[in-house]
Order: sequence, then C-alpha cells, then structure tokens
Amino acid sequence: MSIITRMLKQTAVYWPYASIDQFGKKSWGTAEEISVRWVDVSEEFLDSEGERQVSKVKVYVEKDTPVGGVLMLGELTDITDEDDIKENNGAWEIRQFSKLPNFKATEFLRTAYL
Repeated sequence: MSIITRMLKQTAVYWPYASIDQFGKKSWGTAEEISVRWVDVSEEFLDSEGERQVSKVKVYVEKDTPVGGVLMLGELTDITDEDDIKENNGAWEIRQFSKLPNFKATEFLRTAYL
C-alpha cells in the first residue's frame, strides 16, 4: 500500500457533473462515497481560464473528480437535500482538479480545490 493510498482516511460524497439544461441549471450524477483527505485551507490556484482563485478546501481524492462535480465531507447517510445537492451542509463545487504522477507513473496524487 502506497503513502498516497494510506493518507486517504476520510470519507466524502462525490456527485459527478452531468449536464446543464437550456435554462442554465446544472445537474449531477448519482452520489457515491470515495476515500479522501479533506484539508480546510485557503490556497491560491489558477482556474480553467487562467484566473487566480482562492480555495476554501483542498481535497486529496482516490479518483478523478473533474471541475463541476461536487464534494461533501461525510457519508451518503449525511445527505439532507437530494434535489439541490449544494444545499447540503459542507457540499462544495469542484473549481479545479489536478493530478500528479509518482516517479514511476504507477499512481497519481489527485487534488480537488473547492
């Protein structure tokens, strides 16, 4: 077991971005639990348009979690609003995602900025 895998000791709920309708309302896919390391830290990053942004949370994740998805620290049983998922306590939209390979490129350190 690698250090990357060992550090992911927390559980979060992840909703993948699905689509946007003709009225501009976003929709998300089915929620799933993933292993994470949730770090409450403000950190500067560049968004997809090259603009400087400041994160509220930095989350190390076990799988790719592209921009537009939503993460919430907790379990599926903690979901209180399934219709408007961003109304759940601590649910944040992913504003940037990066992944860095280890030296042998056998696994990746994946990071989502919320």
